[in-house]
Amino acid sequence: MIRDKQKTQEKMVAAVGYILARDGFSKFGVNSVSRQAKVDKALIYRYFGGLPGLLRAYGNSIDFWPSLDEIIGDIEVFKQKSIGEKMAELLVQFSRALRRRPMTLEIMAWELVEHNELTQLLADVREQWVEKFFQRFSDEISATNLDIAATSALFGAAINFLLIRGRNTHVFNKIAIDSDLGWQRLEAALTEMCLRCFISA
Repeated sequence: MIRDKQKTQEKMVAAVGYILARDGFSKFGVNSVSRQAKVDKALIYRYFGGLPGLLRAYGNSIDFWPSLDEIIGDIEVFKQKSIGEKMAELLVQFSRALRRRPMTLEIMAWELVEHNELTQLLADVREQWVEKFFQRFSDEISATNLDIAATSALFGAAINFLLIRGRNTHVFNKIAIDSDLGWQRLEAALTEMCLRCFISA
């Protein structure tokens, strides 16, 4: 019985990603999730308390957004790196994690043209992820002479833009942003910039 409940919940959460990636937020609702998951819509309220709770569950799922552990990898190895190396590793692994999640990129593209309570829920999930990082590495962050939040926001925005643009654009500024080779060049440049920007005070 517990296993059946878990499978049903997983089907509903998976349906969220599929619908949002395909149709955006305007067609996302209890009925569309119910049809896609092939479950009674009453279960959405029973298991998640309604649509916002279901969307939050999807936003917190590994299918939508990478965990810090996925990005950081071996924490002991990560701790030994300089702040510049840490930020380079974080941003490079972040870009790779999003490249492995094409549905997430589709949803992020929809968010650029739609804004409502539901899009804000997913944005809040991402902000909580950033907050966890800053809490986890507060000592290293305070030891640098650079505004890490502002600088990493610029880097993160550039990564997001290029990944979303790469969904339907081959070349940007002479870089093949839809290819592994293009992203190897971008990662190398990103690493070099982080090593130069993020220096302990």
